[in-house]
Amino acid sequence: MSVDIATVKKIASLARIAITEEEAARIAPELDNIMGWIEQLGEVDCTGVEPMTAVIPNHLRLRDDVVTDGGVRDAVLSNAPQAEHGFFTVPKVIE
Repeated sequence: MSVDIATVKKIASLARIAITEEEAARIAPELDNIMGWIEQLGEVDCTGVEPMTAVIPNHLRLRDDVVTDGGVRDAVLSNAPQAEHGFFTVPKVIE
């Protein structure tokens, strides 16, 4: 695929970017080179290569899954405009 000035202007229009004729002429070859690199990547034989999320092995550091109340209920409720009996108090919205 070849990227010309008209294509650059169309992309800029779709992206709502104001671009001058000189800028479009300067950007067109750069985008054309990028498209060439993408085509080269498409030619690489990837058969037998497993997909991976990172190039180095990562191991998650796990902690014990323990249920707690957080121990900060009073601190959280101190920020509430209204609280009663350890809960947030909100106005009734349904009649």
